Amino acid sequence: MTHPLPTDDWVLARRPPRNAVAADRPYAFLVEPEPAADGRLVDVATLFLSNRECPFRCVMCDLWKNTLAESVAPGQIPEQIRWALAQLPAAHHLKLYNAGSFFDPRAVPPADYAAIARLAAPFERVVVECHPRLVGRRCFEFQALLAGQFEVAMGLETVHPDVLPRLNKGMTLADFTRAAADLRAAGAAVRAFILVRPPFLTDAEGLEWAKRSLDFAFAAGAECCSLIPTRAGNGAMEELAAQGHFAPPSLDAVEAAFEYGLGLRAGRVFVDLWDIGTPGADAARVARLGRMNLSQKVEAP
Repeated sequence: MTHPLPTDDWVLARRPPRNAVAADRPYAFLVEPEPAADGRLVDVATLFLSNRECPFRCVMCDLWKNTLAESVAPGQIPEQIRWALAQLPAAHHLKLYNAGSFFDPRAVPPADYAAIARLAAPFERVVVECHPRLVGRRCFEFQALLAGQFEVAMGLETVHPDVLPRLNKGMTLADFTRAAADLRAAGAAVRAFILVRPPFLTDAEGLEWAKRSLDFAFAAGAECCSLIPTRAGNGAMEELAAQGHFAPPSLDAVEAAFEYGLGLRAGRVFVDLWDIGTPGADAARVARLGRMNLSQKVEAP
């Protein structure tokens, strides 16, 4: 690969402005169905919390666009959760996604863990997202406060040995494996985010390495994998596209990766349908993927 290793400065220099978000409100929230680990179809409340950006500057990340430049004050994250849950119908599971790492103390104040756990008490399962290197003492202190099953979603992204360092994620495969093992040993569940066609790969290579990444994640102890079709929109990806180092995955590749993952029968597999396909032309194919997300079975094209 001829492109040099991207750095924080390289990523930051290409960013467009952030969106305006409020410190006392989540920037999005919704309830949608998802198959649970026991096979039931359950309602999941997902809250996209507003807070300080993750300290890592991943090349492909666009989640920072809905973050704050400064840390929220203690009490504001519980207020976001309290307010959003009051707007939503009842649900079985709760996802607290914060566009970064839940256990980054500058993003979610540890002093708020007890209040968050009380708000999460009615839910059977609580899912948070975290960088593998930040899975540690604070993670397990929070788990001890929860009434329900605890699950941590971590970005594996890809197991390609040359591409992973170029994502500027600051993580090795050993970091992911260690974090997954620690979580499983503590009784927590693990969800892995996997990119379909990260930058620096062709469409065929992107499919092949998505398959290898699924194999790796399940072998490391993940009980669930979410496939993320890599997208542009953060400045860095547009720059890489202009240099010929990035293009979004084809719908063929996304379908094939999803079918491969479901065929493993190693755990639940989902595909992220945000910004996927060509409006109109691919609607039937995208709808099929949506049904497969719910059924966890490969449907005939």
